[in-house]
Amino acid sequence: MWRISSMNILRFLLFLILIIVCFKIYSKTKQTYTPVNSNFWKKHGKSIAYKHELMSLTNEVLQQGKEEIKSVLKAPSDHLKQSVSSGMRVVHLDLKGAPPKLAYLKQIFPLLSSIGANGILMEYEDTFPYSDDLEILKSTYAFSSADIDEIQQLAESNNLEIIPLIQTFGHMEFVLKHDKYRHLREVRKYPNSLNPHLPESLNLVKKMLSQVLAKHKKSTRLHIGADEVFYLGESTESKQWINEGRGDIGQMFLMHIQEIVHFVVNMYPGLKLLMWDDMLRKIRNEKIHETGIAEHITPMMWFYHRHFDVAKVEQLLTKYVDSGFRSIWFASAFKGATGVGQVLTPIQNHLENHLQWIWVIESMSQFPLLHFQGLALTGWQRYDHFSTLCELLPVAIPSLVVCMQAVSFGSYTDEAKAKAQEILGFENIILDSNLSEGDGTFAGVEIYHMVHWIYRNLQSEVTNVLANSRTIDGWFNNYHRKHRFGNPKTMELFGSKIIQIHTKWEDYMGRFRDHMEKIFFPDTVEEWMEVHVNLYMDPLREFVKDYNETITLMGAPKQ
Repeated sequence: MWRISSMNILRFLLFLILIIVCFKIYSKTKQTYTPVNSNFWKKHGKSIAYKHELMSLTNEVLQQGKEEIKSVLKAPSDHLKQSVSSGMRVVHLDLKGAPPKLAYLKQIFPLLSSIGANGILMEYEDTFPYSDDLEILKSTYAFSSADIDEIQQLAESNNLEIIPLIQTFGHMEFVLKHDKYRHLREVRKYPNSLNPHLPESLNLVKKMLSQVLAKHKKSTRLHIGADEVFYLGESTESKQWINEGRGDIGQMFLMHIQEIVHFVVNMYPGLKLLMWDDMLRKIRNEKIHETGIAEHITPMMWFYHRHFDVAKVEQLLTKYVDSGFRSIWFASAFKGATGVGQVLTPIQNHLENHLQWIWVIESMSQFPLLHFQGLALTGWQRYDHFSTLCELLPVAIPSLVVCMQAVSFGSYTDEAKAKAQEILGFENIILDSNLSEGDGTFAGVEIYHMVHWIYRNLQSEVTNVLANSRTIDGWFNNYHRKHRFGNPKTMELFGSKIIQIHTKWEDYMGRFRDHMEKIFFPDTVEEWMEVHVNLYMDPLREFVKDYNETITLMGAPKQ
């Protein structure tokens, strides 16, 4: 038998793989990851499309037991790890929906620190304790002033910087829904965006920023939002501004941002400003450059899809350099970006989104004039102030941990997976089926398990017992129930099973509510139960009520 060293085998297999890759690339006319003309993602002569092609082919070999090749190709380079760790890692908490109680934040902040976060992008919305003439903005369960102080002390003790995020242009629904501020809308019937031409609009923003910053004196950064400024240019004042030749919609947007930047820079010198980048994307470079905002504010580029367009990222980075920006943030998503009413967090989707961003960060050397400052892992709780809840935070904790470990290790290696499982207290995390094995030890794990169980079982059980019964259709349909008319002999054929299922779920929901109330305020518990539980439990409850009232009549005439 031939004796060949393991190194020779490795070289031979790699050579064979490269031949196959070359053949496939030559025979294909389309690339799934990047355009053929894009050279941004090239490193040492290999494009990202090539890397993914190589990994795909490597996995085919691995299925045949080539574990040695797996360990070589899957491990990220030291350069990659260094690139990813060069900026801040900030976890976004979206408090415009299902804001956790302070008691839960006390459990979560140490976890965030332990998984590698060094900051929290805190989107307060109506949970901030606005006062004086802004008091109307705060919700019933807003944090108190003392709570805000304690949150910051908690963050500081866990080496986390609080970065307040205050919307100042678009997504002003929580402000503009009130009659007091309705006249400041860009379009009277839509509460989304602020009219930038009214002096009162800017004064309102200044008051909001002043109150928030007065409670965050140790924060070194402020995020002013400014994404998705819908309907800009449609107010009477905006149309007049354009007709007078004062500029286009892009310049109108910049005018408002310039005013905010000027206010913050002058009132809070040294404070670093951030903003979402989407409204900048279609504005001409020279117009951005002329305003001078690039000297004082950094765009936070966001893409949340699992396979976002990396060629577009290249174009935008080039654009921002030409517009005068010298720093950039990126924003991924660990939850709340895969469906407006998403219940369970699809970890695989979010992991792939982060793997894409890791490649982007690694390739930032192609833009020496643009300094990568950090990655914000966003966790959206609502799409806007009026939309339904996305996944609850405890349900998304495994996704956050998995994604953060991928960022920390530069890829989702076996080591990263093992670390994530250790942190979560799971024996295994099965990405493709979005399941976990083991009880788990993280704060809120009971809600994680119970939401999974409710989502996978409640609807099917109730539907099967109520809607798929020929006996019920024949002897206790809506007409029978309306008139309390039924034969106990036949009703008993299905009654015990339905009562058993009803009792089981009522007991389960009682325990679930207890766990929810430990973490969330009553309005969140009520909303989640109404949308995801009562939709199925109420018909079951009504059926059991009608059943009990009818069977006690023992076959009486129609009522």
